[in-house]
Amino acid sequence: MQRTSQTIVILGTGGTIAGTAADASDNVGYTAGQIGVAQLVAAVPPLAAVPLECEQVAQLDSKDMDHATWQRLAQRVAHHLARPEVAGIVITHGTDTLEETAYFLHRVLAPSKPVVLTAAMRPATALLTDGPQNLLDAVTVASAPGVQGVVLAFAGAVHGAIDVRKRHSYRIDAFGSGDAGPLALLEEGALRQLRAWPTGDAIGLDCLARDSSAWPRVDVITSHAGADGRLVQALRGLGAQGLVVAATGNGTVHQLLETALQEAQREGVPVLRATRCADGAIVGEAPGALASAMALSPVKARVELLLRLLQS
Repeated sequence: MQRTSQTIVILGTGGTIAGTAADASDNVGYTAGQIGVAQLVAAVPPLAAVPLECEQVAQLDSKDMDHATWQRLAQRVAHHLARPEVAGIVITHGTDTLEETAYFLHRVLAPSKPVVLTAAMRPATALLTDGPQNLLDAVTVASAPGVQGVVLAFAGAVHGAIDVRKRHSYRIDAFGSGDAGPLALLEEGALRQLRAWPTGDAIGLDCLARDSSAWPRVDVITSHAGADGRLVQALRGLGAQGLVVAATGNGTVHQLLETALQEAQREGVPVLRATRCADGAIVGEAPGALASAMALSPVKARVELLLRLLQS
């Protein structure tokens, strides 16, 4: 592990990595978010040699991630990044919505220091849990010179916040970066960089200042066989201020659904079109097509549209 005289701050938010089950052989019937972040760190002996601080920001199953937690997490990350003695941040998180949180932090903060999310597919009580190694790897990445941006350290690979997606429901190597591939690999404590670290222009925290309960409502609708426009109308009636369509193939949308989305757009509800395919981006633009999210997944396109609305 890269040794450093600077501090790594570990922020806990819960998730499977902090989950427990009554039976050590049970990898699915567990309760997430039961173990505190300090206890997770104590279970990884090599971390005793690293200057660390632990802070519990939340304790939840990431399927239940909410805007209030995103707001608080972004504020705490920004606070610690501003401290000169802090070399980087590690965030323990559940896998279900990790890619959304990673993209949110990337767009809001675009940090020049590393912000490394990590997680686990098996609870802390499992016979062969993956959390301790992932946590150790995350601290390795956060401590390494030259690393910057929001990334995920998981199953021996480092993925960027823009590209990473959860690709498997159960396997311990559940994440991938599609065509882009990982940013780096972790090999017996050594970091081997493959691509440039993520950069970008930070939106900043000012757009998050309002009460999170007042953030705009943005919903995702899926285009599929037999789709129509009734769900668009229902969501508009519920106060949706932005809509994302998870389109088929290269961004195609069922004609009845597309008509309803275009009508919503004419009436002031912005719409983004993302592909529901696991890999690939939307390539090319048909005349009059709804705005493309390009390579963003539908859930990341939702984050993007939410932040645009917050800015405006």
